[in-house]
Amino acid sequence: MELNTAADSLAALGHDTRLAIYRLLVQAGSEGLNAGVISARLALAPATLSFHLAHLTRTGLAVSRPEGRFIYYRADYARMNELLGFLTANCCAGEPCATTDTCCPQGEPA
Repeated sequence: MELNTAADSLAALGHDTRLAIYRLLVQAGSEGLNAGVISARLALAPATLSFHLAHLTRTGLAVSRPEGRFIYYRADYARMNELLGFLTANCCAGEPCATTDTCCPQGEPA
């Protein structure tokens, strides 16, 4: 993943409403949720939800699919894992780490 792509993804998740939407999509699994359900669960106006879903979709964090009269959204787990991989690529000086203790020895900040 390129630096600019990672920055765009992180900026999208840096907004509290988009982060709440994305967490809901991650929890929903591969079937995703239709926009009406997301709107109801998060008490968001349809126009507001549409704006934020479009941003998540543009950055590749979410994927949409039409089904009848509804549009379903789901998290793109491959993109999420790619972003996590980018963030942790140089963790622990290149050594594998199984726990926080291994990653951050005592006395060193996380």
